[in-house]
Amino acid sequence: MTTTASGIHPGSTYRDLASRHDGAPPGSSWGVFSEPDRGTANFAGPRQVREAAGLVRRGVVFGLDHALGAFDPPMSRSRSAPRHTIVSAHAQSRDDLLDGFFLQASSHLDGLRHRRVSGYGFYDGVPDDAVVEGEPRLGIQAWAEHPIVGRGVVLDLEGLFEADGAPLHHLDGPALDAAALDRAAARQGVTVEEGDIVLVHTGWARWFLDASAADRTAVREGRRSTGFAQHHDLLSWVWNHRIAVFGTDTFAVEVLPVAPTSPFRDTAPEDAGMMHQELIAKLGVPLGELWNLTALVEDSRTHGQWDAMVTIKPLAIVGGVGSPCNATAVR
Repeated sequence: MTTTASGIHPGSTYRDLASRHDGAPPGSSWGVFSEPDRGTANFAGPRQVREAAGLVRRGVVFGLDHALGAFDPPMSRSRSAPRHTIVSAHAQSRDDLLDGFFLQASSHLDGLRHRRVSGYGFYDGVPDDAVVEGEPRLGIQAWAEHPIVGRGVVLDLEGLFEADGAPLHHLDGPALDAAALDRAAARQGVTVEEGDIVLVHTGWARWFLDASAADRTAVREGRRSTGFAQHHDLLSWVWNHRIAVFGTDTFAVEVLPVAPTSPFRDTAPEDAGMMHQELIAKLGVPLGELWNLTALVEDSRTHGQWDAMVTIKPLAIVGGVGSPCNATAVR
């Protein structure tokens, strides 16, 4: 961890980051981590790993990935589900071949190359000519060589809204606010701590996979998905809690279409005002999308335990933009 010449450091508040005038983008954590390629995963250090290991008591394990081809066709119209072929050199052997393997078509982690800051560059000021195949800076391999391990905390928004008598209707693609995260934590009796891997459960991925073909087509063609409204409140919540990873079971973390009130329409016009620029390229937050949280949440509701040891080891693709999350929760 470091301190910039202007006094910005890992303990600075989001308000401090938003008021930067030192050449870095306002609202960014550029220059505060000694290992910038890890982004906010730096918050999950040795202490967090040791404490997370203490959460393993029952010996139960949960895989947090859906199958690679589960979302077929994927919500993103520019991606496709992979085609798996078993090949053989002779009658006694078998090998695998994947065609059309888009690494972010199913449960995945968005890396720090996924979005740049318009007018500035990629996270921590990495120039465009460094963000190419085989060049390691900001590559997903940083989290494969040194996997992200820590305390995972489930925030069950689906359960929260059902308890409120206002269940989420995913066909409509409702917008969520950051206050719901605090309400869920209070309802569950948990506290989000520095270095946590936050796992937000809305039920969206399970709904999409179980939905009729007509409903899946409707939300895909309308690019409509439950998620967080574009607002500085979510950025403040994520940064001020010093979380390592923000994982969800939603398509894009944020609501789509973008909320008409998004304050980022001028600074992120290419994405119609999405927050990916703010979360990934400015704050350095690894974003988890389409995660499989169903069984973990069912266990949480049954046993009243909302945390677990979580490990995340993406594919070791040097210079990769994203990867299947390869995430596991252990209790």
